[in-house]
Amino acid sequence: MIPPVRGNSGFTLLEVLVAMLLLVIVAGALYSSYFTVLRARERSAEGSEQRRELRGTLDLLRREIDGAFYRTDDKRLRFVVEDRDVFGKPASTLELVTVAPPSTEERPTSDLVLVKYGLKEKERRLSLSREATDLFGNMKPIPYPQMEEIEGFLVECYDSGKWVRSWNTELAPKLPERVRITLTVRDGEESADFSVTTRPRLR
Repeated sequence: MIPPVRGNSGFTLLEVLVAMLLLVIVAGALYSSYFTVLRARERSAEGSEQRRELRGTLDLLRREIDGAFYRTDDKRLRFVVEDRDVFGKPASTLELVTVAPPSTEERPTSDLVLVKYGLKEKERRLSLSREATDLFGNMKPIPYPQMEEIEGFLVECYDSGKWVRSWNTELAPKLPERVRITLTVRDGEESADFSVTTRPRLR
C-alpha cells in the first residue's frame, strides 16, 4: 500500500513575522544596554579625570602657599587676594611670590616665582587659569588653564581671629596666618565644594 503524500513541512508567514519581531525586540534591548554601559563608562572616566585634576590643583595651591615668600623691604614680593564674583559665583584672584620647586633648569639663586590665579570665562563656562614667571626674568607669562569646568574659586585669609576675602601686603605688610582655598565643581546634578587650608611658612 502506498502511503499518502504529505506537503513539505515549514514555517508559515505569520510565524516568520513573529520571529522577526522578537529578534528586533531583543536586538533593540541589547543595543540600548550596550550604549547605556558605554555612556556610564564615559561618565566614570570623566569623573575620575576631574577628581585627579581637582586633587592636583589643590595640592599645587597648598604647596605654593606653603612656600609663599615675603619681606617688607622688597617691593617685588607680594601676597594679594581680591574678592570677586562671576555670575554670582566666587571668583577670587590670587597673586603671590613663592619658592620654586627644584628643577634641572637654570634659575636665579633665589628660585622665586611670581604666580597668579584667577577664573576665566568663555561662553559662560569658567576655568581656573594659572600663570607663573621668574621673579627676576623679563619674559611675559602665558596663562594656561589649570582646571577646566569649574563652578567657583574662593580664597580666604585668616588673621586676628577672623577670615577675610581680601588681602594685600601693601596695606598689611605681612602674610596671613592661614589661607583656605575652596574649589566648587559640578558633581552630577549638584555643585560640591572641596577645600584645603594651609599656612605660609616662610616668614
